[in-house]
Amino acid sequence: MKLVDMPVNEFIRILGSNAPAPGGGSASALAAAQGISLTKMVAELTIGKKKYMKFEAEMKDLQEKASALQDELLVAIDEDTAAFNQVSAVFELPKSNEEEKKARDRAMQKALQGAAITPFKLMEKIVVALELTEKAVGKSNTNAASDLGVAALNLKAALQGAWLNVSINLSSIEDDAFVLQYKKDGEKLLTQGSNLADDIYQKIIEMI
Repeated sequence: MKLVDMPVNEFIRILGSNAPAPGGGSASALAAAQGISLTKMVAELTIGKKKYMKFEAEMKDLQEKASALQDELLVAIDEDTAAFNQVSAVFELPKSNEEEKKARDRAMQKALQGAAITPFKLMEKIVVALELTEKAVGKSNTNAASDLGVAALNLKAALQGAWLNVSINLSSIEDDAFVLQYKKDGEKLLTQGSNLADDIYQKIIEMI
């Protein structure tokens, strides 16, 4: 069964067990899905309200984009565990001679790169989610303003969690050019997204 198809209590129990996966990466994707879902909810609570009619077109566009992101982030919950499982599978490969050891090492490096790219892509989606959330501030139903703040908090936690998963895999990758590129791009996304989340949260605090 896919993680995303599990009842909440079953997912949480597996997450808290001694099973190596799901772990922090899937938990980060779940937090991101929760964040964009709250943003989508606020848009839906705004659409059709006379008080916010001048923002109707923007909120409808935001709702559609948030809905698409919601689907992508739900898929990401299983993608992270799948990437981890690819790394774990390499440990089962034979290593009885030099040729097998070299093949095993190549497979491990490829799997580790995949395990770094997966949370990096999650970071990209989270920044987009934060940009959408920011657009809703001041243009959406004020009765649900706190939900936008919670969305920002979930998305920031997800972003930081995804970066931790990128970083831990980069630490074992031998391709220096790959490491430098993803470190540079990842740090940029982390800064951009964290600043967005903090700004959203502060605006909400001042609003309520």
